[in-house]
Amino acid sequence: MPELPEVEYVRRFLGHAMEGARIEQVILRRANLRLPFPADFAARLEGQTVVTVARRAKYLIVELSSGDRLVIHLGMSGWFRILGITGRHRVTYREFAGEDGDALGTHDHVVFELSNGTTVVFTDPRRFGFMKVLTAEQVTTDPGLAVLGPEPLEPTFSPAVLARAMAGRKTSLKVALLDQGTVAGLGNIYACEALHVARLSPRRRASTIATRGGQPRPGAAALVSAIRAVLADAIAHQHRSGGEDRFRVYDHEGDRCPRRRCSGVIKRIVQGGRSTFFCPVCQR
Repeated sequence: MPELPEVEYVRRFLGHAMEGARIEQVILRRANLRLPFPADFAARLEGQTVVTVARRAKYLIVELSSGDRLVIHLGMSGWFRILGITGRHRVTYREFAGEDGDALGTHDHVVFELSNGTTVVFTDPRRFGFMKVLTAEQVTTDPGLAVLGPEPLEPTFSPAVLARAMAGRKTSLKVALLDQGTVAGLGNIYACEALHVARLSPRRRASTIATRGGQPRPGAAALVSAIRAVLADAIAHQHRSGGEDRFRVYDHEGDRCPRRRCSGVIKRIVQGGRSTFFCPVCQR
């Protein structure tokens, strides 16, 4: 499943393609993805100008001139292809997406024709993604959006905020981090990476990074800094596909710990049904 850095990359690229353009036609090549498309889906989009393309956690939110928002979740395998753009952006995105031709394929389910000559194609082989159109008010009460915690790259995410969220929690630190009400958009891969950077064991109790009164201990500051760092680095390097191994510990079971002068070997355990990779020597 695409995690926050991948979704942020898509947001930035869609912004180049869509912002300021009018949606002239929406073509639905099937009746549903994870959710059925409502009968008025295309009608609420066609004729509207894209004001901005934003992101909330792992959701893309396209603000329209009507005031409505097109909310998109990529699911397990959802992605976008951008056709009709010349120059650097098209080449970069097509290389990243691994697409060789402009023809529509079996898994190209939604097509947006824009006034600037661009065609935006949503591709989703497993069809776990979804799209829905909400009013501005509905966005604030939507069950998937209303429960989200602070954005990890925004100033509102601080050691004090994280400590308050962790205070008194008996679950493991790794499982608590995957709670979207704690940190919006943080997924399994980057939770593992951040815990390694912060030298914190994924098995330790979540409450140990806060005092009983909810004040931050040093581990909270280290973890906030690590989360910001690994996400920012991942976003900066999203244009690189294949070849280079970007991860420190994720999917490195049995390898030596990459931290200098650490003698540990990366271990894999299962927490909350997800694989956790960590170093039992330097992560405490």
